[in-house]
Amino acid sequence: MGSVAGQIRDALQQMPPPKGVDVTLRGQVDTMHTSYVSLEWGLLAAILLVYLLIVVNYQSWLDPFIIVTALPVALAGIVWMLFLTHTTLSVPALTGAIMSMGVGAANSILVISFAREQLASGISAREAALQAGFSRFRPVLMTAMAMMIGMLPMALGLGEGGEQNAPLGRAVIGGLLFATVATLFFVPAVFSELRSRRSLS
Repeated sequence: MGSVAGQIRDALQQMPPPKGVDVTLRGQVDTMHTSYVSLEWGLLAAILLVYLLIVVNYQSWLDPFIIVTALPVALAGIVWMLFLTHTTLSVPALTGAIMSMGVGAANSILVISFAREQLASGISAREAALQAGFSRFRPVLMTAMAMMIGMLPMALGLGEGGEQNAPLGRAVIGGLLFATVATLFFVPAVFSELRSRRSLS
């Protein structure tokens, strides 16, 4: 629908209507555009609210920032999966993006909470990050794998009408695939670097 609407707009620009005549696209195009805008703002609001909630919980601005560093990687995974499967951006895909963001943030919180506990016991930031990565490897992997395997039948789009919700499953799988790698390797590395600098300053 989006590509057809774009072609119609291009045709209208090439052949402008007569003077005094206005042409407006109506119907499902309006609904689609409104849904896109709402979900895009919803995605940004979800990231912001998760960040502010963790700030209140941790009483710190630094650790919540470390946690949300996994979310841009999850977005990259969503884009990669949609591109790889030749799936257009749609309302189900944006819904799946919000879902994968939530699970990715929860896994990052699990890792950083453990690292904070280890840091409070007196060990270095680097050692705390390593222990968090090793100790939370299995829980994070199990959570992500359970979600991805559960979404696999939907992502395949098998059966009558299966293609309608396939973008949701593909977005969740792509986002969690990248977010899990970021949570287990990138987030602890960022924690180690920023916490070490903070202790030196």
